[in-house]
Amino acid sequence: MTWRAPADLIERVRRAARRQHRSMNDYVTAVLDAATNPRLAGSEAERLRERLDQAGLLAEPGERHRRPSREETAGARSRAGAGTALSQLVSEDR
Repeated sequence: MTWRAPADLIERVRRAARRQHRSMNDYVTAVLDAATNPRLAGSEAERLRERLDQAGLLAEPGERHRRPSREETAGARSRAGAGTALSQLVSEDR
């Protein structure tokens, strides 16, 4: 498969893959699978999409990418920090 995309999108994908210690190919495959595989409905991928949407960080279909402002990012970070602590999840073996 050949994929043409703007350079800034390719760089964002490259950085996202690097953060997850994956190759770009593996990362893009996982993203496309999450977006199209009906077995993943209700999965961690779907929950992540829902959280990104609630935080205002999920682009609408056809929407051009816009970097969130510092205020939007700070608000999303604040809302994201209101959930269950990771240490509690680990101790509950979830």
